[in-house]
Amino acid sequence: MTHRPRIYLAGPDVFRRDARQHFAQLKTVCDKLGLEALPPSDGMIPSAVNEAEIAQRIYEINMGLLQQADGVVANLAPFRGVEPDSGTVFEVGVATARGLPVVAYGVPQGSYADRVKASQQTSREDLGPLRDANDLIVEDLGLPLNLMLACSVKFAPSAEEALQAIARAIASKR
Repeated sequence: MTHRPRIYLAGPDVFRRDARQHFAQLKTVCDKLGLEALPPSDGMIPSAVNEAEIAQRIYEINMGLLQQADGVVANLAPFRGVEPDSGTVFEVGVATARGLPVVAYGVPQGSYADRVKASQQTSREDLGPLRDANDLIVEDLGLPLNLMLACSVKFAPSAEEALQAIARAIASKR
């Protein structure tokens, strides 16, 4: 008997007040699709452990889960700014380096450059590149995220649709 495909649920959802219920809902969707949900660790570690050790344990647990995964569904919604959560981006990079399919959700409509323009002062001289408030070039390629993310993942409008897409992607490889 083969195992159900294991899907790592990447994203800043572990920080939600209702994280347990949120992951329970995603697990229910996974079960219906014949997938096994692998939610990230929230660090259920004794409080007597120091912060550096807690962080290291969470990292090791989540890296272990990523090593078990057959695919990743990632919440790449803006997190404390116009960019996705950096931990989630790291996890997407690990998955991509392992050759796993990744489907992202939570990404707003429109381009990354449009979101930067809406969030801060930008400028463009003549036909030159778009620049942000720090005079750094803003990637303006019409993509929803930085090209390294946009070119390495598939996008879905919701978590449920992302799980459906990852199930199809894994099934097509079997």
